[in-house]
Amino acid sequence: MRVAAIQHDIVWEDPKATHEIVAPLIDVAVAADARLLVLSEMYATGFSMAPDRIAEQPGGPNETFLVDRAREHGVWMCASVAQYSPETGKPRNVGLLVSPNGAVRRYAKIHPFSYSGEHQHYEAGNAPLTVDVEELRVSLFICYDLRFVDEFWALAHDTDCYVVVANWPESRREHWQALLLARAIENQAYVVGVNRVGAGNGLDYAGDSRIIDPMGTVLTSAAQTQTVLLAEVDPARVLDVRQRFPFLADRR
Repeated sequence: MRVAAIQHDIVWEDPKATHEIVAPLIDVAVAADARLLVLSEMYATGFSMAPDRIAEQPGGPNETFLVDRAREHGVWMCASVAQYSPETGKPRNVGLLVSPNGAVRRYAKIHPFSYSGEHQHYEAGNAPLTVDVEELRVSLFICYDLRFVDEFWALAHDTDCYVVVANWPESRREHWQALLLARAIENQAYVVGVNRVGAGNGLDYAGDSRIIDPMGTVLTSAAQTQTVLLAEVDPARVLDVRQRFPFLADRR
């Protein structure tokens, strides 16, 4: 499967303007025959701690934008948005994985970023998400989740590819790069890390999006600029690496 990591800027709390930025990048990925297209965390608004201004109900306009693109192009779309929980009515940072027929799977960020006060504005999720994407087992995480190795380990045996969408600031870019690489190596799985570029609410973002293979080889990466990163992701490669180096079996 060809995966597209779409590294894009975000107009702060302005979804319509951001949709105009993202749409042509989606077109580029589709033209390159990508099957799974990944945008950033809170892709349409930026990492805003004002859910009263940006959060939507499930099926709201930022979700609908992804659903429409998935159906139009017959591809899988992935990103996160601020949404209200249908169970509790509280806002959550929700990862969306949309199939080509428009079906939506949701993952609520398990680890709100307390350093920025996210836990005060967004309810934590409590369940991981792994989806079969055309025979590629994909597990979705959001930004700060990347620091919590146990969440990744728990899913390793049933995961070929971890997708991590983020708004990770430039000031800690080395952490982002190192942790993505570590998650690939220690779980012998692909990692697709997609981070935004530009500036928002006083923070700068370098991007540093990358796709990493199960041996820790960086297949593609970019920083500082809007771009579409493409790489082939093959579950057979995961199986081969795990059979040749059966490290997962030694975990205690």
